Order: sequence, then structure tokens, then C-alpha cells
Amino acid sequence: MSEANWYVVHTYSGYENKVKANINKTIENRHLEEQILEVRVPMQDVVEMKNGAKKQVQKKMFPGYVLIHMIMNDDTWYVVRNTRGVTGFVGPGSKPVPLTEAEMRPLGIQTENVTVDFAEGDTVIVMGGIWKDTVGVIQSMNHNKQSVTINVDLFGRETPVEINFSEIRRM
Repeated sequence: MSEANWYVVHTYSGYENKVKANINKTIENRHLEEQILEVRVPMQDVVEMKNGAKKQVQKKMFPGYVLIHMIMNDDTWYVVRNTRGVTGFVGPGSKPVPLTEAEMRPLGIQTENVTVDFAEGDTVIVMGGIWKDTVGVIQSMNHNKQSVTINVDLFGRETPVEINFSEIRRM
């Protein structure tokens, strides 16, 4: 199996989030979770002056572009390339060029794997985010995305939730 790399996709301006949603929906429908690992629209915090008041807002770092962490093959290329709003991959002709480690560093996207001391079936506690202080049992682990799926009690019902490795610890 090939190695997953980050690729840049050019989109219509203003369609970045729509493209991300469409690709994520296609991943789910075609069961490509093991091949297309993550879709990102990189954002940055910017301070704007409006009506004399400073306001912190999030702006797209690269308007018109979406980053995709995927294993490049004919199926994944076809899915991404034929998503509504996508004009093509960044690279010469129809050959996408993956981003290098040096190009990824300023974006704050880590590619090294984290070693963890928990496994499926272990009870963990969530240390941050909206599920802070929630206790759950690990149902599945995705080492590529560096996340686990735990079941949490939501409105009296067991609901699966995906949490990053960095936000949980073993009980």
C-alpha cells in the first residue's frame, strides 16, 4: 500500500468549505476512509477593525485551495478531481505533486505519528475540547488521523464521538 501524502486542490473561490463537505460525504458513501484520510481548509486568526472595535476573526490562509491527506491512486484522484467545485490538483498537467515536509511545517500540520498507551476497549477520559471530563471506552482507533472513537452518553443515548489522541488519557 502506498504512503499517504498531502496534496493541494484548486477550487472555485468561496467554494472551499463546500468542496470539503462534498469530499467528506463522498468518502463516507464510497467507504474511502482508509485512502482519503483528511480534508482541510487552513484557517488563521486575524484581528480586524470594524466600527472602531477590534474583532478577532478566522480567515482562510489560502483562498481557493483545499488540502487533502490521501493515498494517491486512480480511484482517489477520480473522486477528488470530479467533485463539484474542484478545478484540479496543483501540479504540472494532471500529475498532482505532494507537499514536502518543509512545506507542511509552517501550516502547523504534524505528520509524525504519536505513540499511545491505550488500545481498543480501554477506558479513557477526555482532557480538552467540548467533551472535556467525559469518560468513555475506546471503540476504534485510527492511527492515520491520530484519533479514537468513543461512545458518550448524549441525551440518554450512546453516541460515537471522534477524539484526537492528544485530548485523551487513560484512566
